[in-house]
Amino acid sequence: MSDASPPKQGVDVAERVGVRHGRPFGGDGPVPGVGGGVCVRGLRFLRERWRVVVRLAGWSVLETGQTFLTGYAPARALDAGFLHGRAGIGLGWLAVAGLGVLLGAYGTARVYAAVAALVEPLRDRLVGRVVERGVREADGGALSGLTQQVEIARDTFAGLVMVSRSFVFTAVGALVGLFSLAPLLLLVVGPPLLAGVALFAATLRPLARRQEAFLVADEALADQLGAVCPGLRDITATGAEERIADDTAERVDAELRAARSLARWGVLRVAALAIGGRLPIVLLLAAAPWLLTHGVTTGALVGALAYVTQSLLPALRNLVHGLGISGARLTVVLRRLAPGRQTGHAAEPERQGIHVLQPLSAHHDRSIPAPALTLSSVTFAYGPTAAPVLENLDLELPPGTHLAVVGPSGIGKSTLTALVAGLLEPRGGTIRVCGEPVPSAAAAARRVLIPQEAYVFTGTVAENLAHLRADPVPEAELLAAVEAVGLGPLVEALGGPGARVDPAALSTGERQLIALARAYLSYAPLALLDEATCHLDPQAEARAERAFARRPGGTLVVVAHRISSARRADRVLVMDGRGTAYGTHDALLEDSPLYRDLVGSWSPGPSEPALTLRDADRVDAVAGPGLAGDGRHVVAHRPVGQVQASRDLRDGRALGGE
Repeated sequence: MSDASPPKQGVDVAERVGVRHGRPFGGDGPVPGVGGGVCVRGLRFLRERWRVVVRLAGWSVLETGQTFLTGYAPARALDAGFLHGRAGIGLGWLAVAGLGVLLGAYGTARVYAAVAALVEPLRDRLVGRVVERGVREADGGALSGLTQQVEIARDTFAGLVMVSRSFVFTAVGALVGLFSLAPLLLLVVGPPLLAGVALFAATLRPLARRQEAFLVADEALADQLGAVCPGLRDITATGAEERIADDTAERVDAELRAARSLARWGVLRVAALAIGGRLPIVLLLAAAPWLLTHGVTTGALVGALAYVTQSLLPALRNLVHGLGISGARLTVVLRRLAPGRQTGHAAEPERQGIHVLQPLSAHHDRSIPAPALTLSSVTFAYGPTAAPVLENLDLELPPGTHLAVVGPSGIGKSTLTALVAGLLEPRGGTIRVCGEPVPSAAAAARRVLIPQEAYVFTGTVAENLAHLRADPVPEAELLAAVEAVGLGPLVEALGGPGARVDPAALSTGERQLIALARAYLSYAPLALLDEATCHLDPQAEARAERAFARRPGGTLVVVAHRISSARRADRVLVMDGRGTAYGTHDALLEDSPLYRDLVGSWSPGPSEPALTLRDADRVDAVAGPGLAGDGRHVVAHRPVGQVQASRDLRDGRALGGE
């Protein structure tokens, strides 16, 4: 029965992935509530600004005139001029077409001013809502909504107004021009144009739903990769590859399903464009002999082709792509900026059933009836036929408890912390963290696991320490955590919180201190230290454990490798195979033979060996300040045959020639 064969679980990255994502995203299922409420609010917004809408329509009439002349002027230039040898008349009509272009350009310039008068009030309203919610609810996502999503909404809304207005007035100008040239031309161009627009309108809402589903799945995958990629080394070191790979594959598959569903509906969008914009060209060419025999002139036929190719097709293409993509994007952003919704990626946890935690002080101020940790008849084995590492284990820790877990090496201590963290699932029984079942996203958000192999990434000190916080960490709070766990001298030596960190240049103990400070700053009430201080000297270890024990509203579980950790704890859990003992240090000395044996194997001295060594030859795992050259200590640090140099000893004294 050994917990040494499976790797130690519980990396910071796995914790963050578990907290952020609570359920897979489906690709084909529609997202509820897309479009309906947004459209109603949009129409109300336009009615409130009807004067601006009227001004916008008035200037757009100039573009209608330009469109009308695009086909009518060349038709008259041919029929009344060039085809009858009257070059002057033909050139005159072409000059009229050029004048129409100038008038259209002037109208377009005035249209932009009118669009600004329509769009800026929308931006101001959205900014007001975001700021109001940020102040009222202390919404940490307000900055993202203010700086990014509001600007996306403004720009996208302006683009939609432009393409929608352009299509309407361009279509009016072209259809009036066709009727003016020859009413028969409307019979050829009108039906396919109306059919294409109708098909696109019918697919607009399903496309918007699938566009949002794709965006949500894409954001979920980006969040997952953003959490996983910086921690690949730690994931490998702790053996969490399979779990992280499964989670990532699930999100990749969800995005693939969403992309395929969107692509299927996108085919209809392409079909609408082909029917409404390209089919009229084919029909005009195919029907040209019939049209010419029924009174349609050559110039009128050329003008009709100009209307379709130069006006209707570009306008319809802009409408299809604009509403089909930007419309869905605007819908997503407006729904996230709506009252009662989070902004940015923080919008997803509520929809996914993830409970967003408040700071520890908030939990501390409120009464928490649920125990910090509850294990009920928990049984676990590493295989169907393997002997149980834990069997029918019951444990309940009230909030604020400081528990030390001790026992011989390989007895299951790290397995216990992995079970509590949700990285392993018990064969039987239940585990709850602050009342939340394990495994679950809500339980994962309420515990922080610090493994023996500490994870530090290339970045600033502040970025490493704030790794588990979604909100910005005030510098005063960050420095207080640094001082509490004893990280101050290292931070000062590195150059302050803003200094860059090279993980390879840090010792294992220094990396552990950074990981401890990071966990100290997290909002999780339950801290699990799985030999997280094994590379620290006894004084540094004591300081860190006391800091965690004093966290407001916090509960501490320590897998102890020194007996001093057990002495500092309120309660001690002694693990001995299937049996356990639980109580205070003094009570266990009287009642537990194994605990007395563990304590007896340690003798006071300048250096504290790990509980798991129990070696009569006094082999210490780490060089500490009390290791002197007295001929009785050996440091297990270098390969066999090499001697620890005096400069490697922290007290600077020599080994006496050994």
